[in-house]
Amino acid sequence: MSELSEARIPDAPAIQRLPLLQLILVGLQHVLLMYGGAIAVPLIIGQAAGLSREEIAFLINADLLVAGIATIVQSLGIGPMGIRMPVMMGASFAAVGSMVAMAGMPGIGLQGIFGATIAAGFFGMIIAPFMSKVVRFFPPLVTGTVITSIGLSLFPVAVNWAGGGAGAAQFGSPIYLAIAALVLATILLVHRFMRGFWVNISVLIGMCLGYAICGVIGMVDLSGMAQAPWLQIVTPLHFGMPKFELAPILSMCLVVVIIFVESTGMFLALGKITGQEVCPRMLRRGLLCDAGASFFAGFFNTFTHSSFAQNIGLVQMTGVRCRSVTIVAGGLLIVLSLLPKAAFLVASIPPAVLGGAAIAMFGMVAATGIKILQEADIGDRRNQLLVAVSIGMGLIPVVRPEFFAHLPLWMSPITHSGIAMATLSALMLNLLFNILGGAERAAINDCHAHSH
Repeated sequence: MSELSEARIPDAPAIQRLPLLQLILVGLQHVLLMYGGAIAVPLIIGQAAGLSREEIAFLINADLLVAGIATIVQSLGIGPMGIRMPVMMGASFAAVGSMVAMAGMPGIGLQGIFGATIAAGFFGMIIAPFMSKVVRFFPPLVTGTVITSIGLSLFPVAVNWAGGGAGAAQFGSPIYLAIAALVLATILLVHRFMRGFWVNISVLIGMCLGYAICGVIGMVDLSGMAQAPWLQIVTPLHFGMPKFELAPILSMCLVVVIIFVESTGMFLALGKITGQEVCPRMLRRGLLCDAGASFFAGFFNTFTHSSFAQNIGLVQMTGVRCRSVTIVAGGLLIVLSLLPKAAFLVASIPPAVLGGAAIAMFGMVAATGIKILQEADIGDRRNQLLVAVSIGMGLIPVVRPEFFAHLPLWMSPITHSGIAMATLSALMLNLLFNILGGAERAAINDCHAHSH
């Protein structure tokens, strides 16, 4: 079965020639999958800052615009920026805790958040060349562990969606479970019985079917759509001039370092999936785009941006590995930012529909990690211990988000990110066991070889 599915996945030239309709449909699939995550950050911060519904809508449009532009730059590569792989960009969750705290601080508010975002983006552009040199500390053992953790830490999101959304009055109601199961079953059946084009848009087929059924049974809420304008241009500095305060800036600079750690893992995962070797130069271009997007975002009324892990699973699952798809998806995000009614329609997709697709997708991210771990010496007990402890550390914020509640607030970008916890744990243990203990390991291996 694995040979069959491998044979079906097309080769991955830098830009595959796909028919236009297929490009648009697969691009739309990427947008639908990351949309919920992309709009969640401005929604949370807007509510924390006490903004009106119209101003929160403006924040969301600003976020979609910057995400679209950053996705195109990251995928296409412009000047010194962009990793030139199928990457989707969006507002990062790593900063949410810090920004909610800032939104409520007197004298800081949104302008202070935007100022800190600009400063942190600038800081990121300075350190990106140094951070890109860490590729050698990411052998398959570390990369596989990190990617498995990315998949596992995304899973609660999929389960929350499948149950009807975290705030659903009747979470886990049979109707939500049935919709999620139907979407998942549709995706699986398309993969089993179809070929080529249909497999590429399997997620879109499942979600469209789920959305249509939700529409028929009255689960799609379009109230407020009539009030949304047809066209709205995002203007820079809409909320006034940014404020630059030291404490928020330091907090956001730490967030940028965490984003870089997470993005490095994601870029290496994508490199494995698309069959491209991610060298330090490519990584530098990718991290520069992450930082540049955050710098630009502060002026355009939005927040720190990073690569989206959700979409790695989609690349692996559909087998469409060309960057022209994410370039089209970036264009669709820009169109949505200008057309609030269209953006409203996408936002009306019930969480249960997203949940069915996400279970397959996020599971694929974890499966990719397990596949990469096969390249490492996983028979070695120390390496097994590294994987076990790192995945365990990565699951702490997922299982009990309040576990680190009594630690200092500045640590929250690390302690609230399962991906950051797993990555730092895997890097440190690899340093301890394999890099610093390299000579000792070699001697033990020689001893074993002679005894045999």
